[in-house]
Amino acid sequence: MRPAATPETAAPPAQPPERVVARVRRHARVLTIPALLLIAVAGATAYGLGVAPEPWQGLAIVAGAVLIVLLGSFLPYLGWLTRRTTITTRRIIVRSGVFVRVRQELLHSRGYDVTVRRTWGQSAFGSGDVRINTGHEQPFVLKDVPKPELVQGALQELMEHEHSRVADRRRAEQSMIDGDTVAWGGR
Repeated sequence: MRPAATPETAAPPAQPPERVVARVRRHARVLTIPALLLIAVAGATAYGLGVAPEPWQGLAIVAGAVLIVLLGSFLPYLGWLTRRTTITTRRIIVRSGVFVRVRQELLHSRGYDVTVRRTWGQSAFGSGDVRINTGHEQPFVLKDVPKPELVQGALQELMEHEHSRVADRRRAEQSMIDGDTVAWGGR
């Protein structure tokens, strides 16, 4: 028969492993203009090469087209690709940056207010901004997220679950206190 756990030997409940709930990027519609620009530059370059009488003019057209495509299509795509939001069971992680990586984290246990803001264009495409008010001057904003109501509901549920887990852990720690020790607000 196993002896009952005494307050001195009882271990606090183990924390469940952190799991990824969702990985989110901005809505892909932000790449519409860069894609249209790429198509237009390809067509204009082909036309310009066919009309240009001198070889140096063809080189100038190609160099200009490469520069426009690099600045107007490739860099916006790279910016979209390198900004990612990961929502886990314990926190929100936002990673961004190409040459300088920036990582921001927000714990669910801190408590926050989640709101959704949608413009008419975002409503048409089923996206919106999820604003997370943490009590600081600037809210934590997940911009142009697809299905923002679903993200809002998931964040609220995760926050409630994290608060109940923290409260359970505190109760377990309180119950481990032996009879000689008085916790603040106890007895």
